[in-house]
Amino acid sequence: MIMNETTKLWHSKDERDWLTALDRYWDYVKDENLELERELIYRLDAALVKGFNEQRWYDFLRDKYFRWKYTAPNRYATTTYSLQKCIEQNSLNELYQIKKELFNFNKEDIKAGLKIAKQIKGLGAAGASGLLALLFPQYFGTIDQFAVKALRQIDGLPEHVALQKMKSKNLSISNGVVLISIMRNKAEELNRLFGDDFWTPRKIDIILWGCTRER
Repeated sequence: MIMNETTKLWHSKDERDWLTALDRYWDYVKDENLELERELIYRLDAALVKGFNEQRWYDFLRDKYFRWKYTAPNRYATTTYSLQKCIEQNSLNELYQIKKELFNFNKEDIKAGLKIAKQIKGLGAAGASGLLALLFPQYFGTIDQFAVKALRQIDGLPEHVALQKMKSKNLSISNGVVLISIMRNKAEELNRLFGDDFWTPRKIDIILWGCTRER
């Protein structure tokens, strides 16, 4: 049986294949998004975010995270419209309390993390996962239609039936638990295989995203 490229990579035991796939991500990032991508992937300090006050936390979400996650102007406009209700309703403190919860829950608990982040106005399960993935890349990856599309291409995944049933453009928290568990398991497998701790769920999601691009 001839394996597709995503299946070949998923079962590869050569770290060079994985590193090449990881680097490929940058080939598909648009020039106008490149600086923000580099900032949030390479220079984001979760400890600094943890110390943000109410206004800085709101500004970070509006100006950094939402702009990174929702690159289409119309999506950015609609999601930030929801977020701005925190200002209109004088509820920045509630948003701040969500941040405190994000830095205090058990990071092994995928469902709990998604539920907390999803409380932020404008975020669904996919948007919640992206925030968790940036803040806690050792524990979380981003779930979206591209992750589902890539994973559906992999032959022999035990989660195949669950993946087929997902509404990839409207993912639920339970879908997120399945998807992030797959990413965690693969990262752990690669670290055991290659004898390091380099691989994370976040890096797996980056690779999956790249697998859906035209080569």
